[in-house]
Amino acid sequence: MNDHAGSPAPDGFREIPPTTLADVLGRGQVMDIGIRPLWSPTPRVAGPAFTVRCPPGDNLMVHAAIHRAAPGSVIVVESGDLDHALAGGNVCAVAQHRGIAAFVADGLIRDLAEVRAMGFPVFARGVVPFPGGKAAVRPHNVDVRCGGVDVRAGDVVVADEEGIVVVPRDRQEEVLRAARTKLAKEAEESLDAWEAAHRARIDAILRDGGVEGGLDGALDG
Repeated sequence: MNDHAGSPAPDGFREIPPTTLADVLGRGQVMDIGIRPLWSPTPRVAGPAFTVRCPPGDNLMVHAAIHRAAPGSVIVVESGDLDHALAGGNVCAVAQHRGIAAFVADGLIRDLAEVRAMGFPVFARGVVPFPGGKAAVRPHNVDVRCGGVDVRAGDVVVADEEGIVVVPRDRQEEVLRAARTKLAKEAEESLDAWEAAHRARIDAILRDGGVEGGLDGALDG
């Protein structure tokens, strides 16, 4: 089994909101709204993906991943079904003890009260009390699909209450620079300046769309 998860993520991604990364990367790198933080407020997490694929009804390789993933990793799971829990309180506790940053799962967990109490970040589709079996041996760090996004080992996963964005591993430095530039530009712009530019942009779009007078014109239903 391949435990190599690529190079560590560059420092700084935890400082970048998923909204900024989404603007830089586009919709294709943003997981769908079904995968969400299961307790709140969940802190922002960022780290290289350690990928796991589970067949229907089985969670063996998630249990193995918590011992094989490097500290700081985000364990990203493609689940085979939405009928069985991929992990529970003890698995999350061990993951947290070993320094795993978070679980991001296209599936379900259980023992949510325990997970919430320990403060371990889990982003998933929901909860179910029945666990999966432990029989199907599969390789780790294969390409997976999670929340509609293709994820490779070593891609940087950034997640918080705003959503989950996947930064391709071969674009990390480029994306981090672009995101920092965007944040710096936004920090320098006052709300008045943003409002003026925003009004001008929307006004131009309305005029181009045939609205006489733009924002000052009437939009009849």
